[in-house]
Amino acid sequence: SVFNERDETLRRAAIDQTYAENVRWTDAEGVTTGRADLEAKCVQLQSTLADLQFVADGSVHQLPGFGYLAWHLVNPADGQQVMSGFDIALVADGVISDLWTVLTPPH
Repeated sequence: SVFNERDETLRRAAIDQTYAENVRWTDAEGVTTGRADLEAKCVQLQSTLADLQFVADGSVHQLPGFGYLAWHLVNPADGQQVMSGFDIALVADGVISDLWTVLTPPH
């Protein structure tokens, strides 16, 4: 996962393989455009998460040009869920062109 990858070289390669050059990522903070800005925001997010990891909550649901993935942010030391959310992606030419991240309240 791009957002779990702390190694700069591996993260950059994963971003290049996964996202369109002009990807648009929308979350509660606004819209981030382009791979470089997505990576910068990813690094900033990682700096606040310490060792927490994003873990899929089930499988990716796919339709042509569309993907959905629910996830949890988990403390790997004890497995405690810190946060949950889901991502919705539009896919064009085999890469994500638009991504939306929604945080969900704990149940």
